[in-house]
Amino acid sequence: MKELAAEGIPVAVTCRVLQLARQPYYRWLAAPVTVGEIAEAYRANALFDAHRDDPEFGYRFLVDEAREAGESMAERTAWRICSSNRWWSVFGKPRRGQERQTRVACPR
Repeated sequence: MKELAAEGIPVAVTCRVLQLARQPYYRWLAAPVTVGEIAEAYRANALFDAHRDDPEFGYRFLVDEAREAGESMAERTAWRICSSNRWWSVFGKPRRGQERQTRVACPR
């Protein structure tokens, strides 16, 4: 929208066409990255560093490593970040349903 405003198209018109309210746009323009997003990025970085050093650890041990590095967080937060980024322990449980897929049907 900045580019459209630079070309002379008013922000109000652009927001109306895109069906956006002006106030949230200006709020986002003032601070495009929120404090919560920055905090989560630091937490994810600490968890990733711990996972890279010890890939056999699950999220509970990773959160302890992150706390030692100075990034405090709840275990649920660590689980959410690890789960969304697919940072699993290398000793995880085998996937369910694989043995069903490998079975061969009996011919009749």
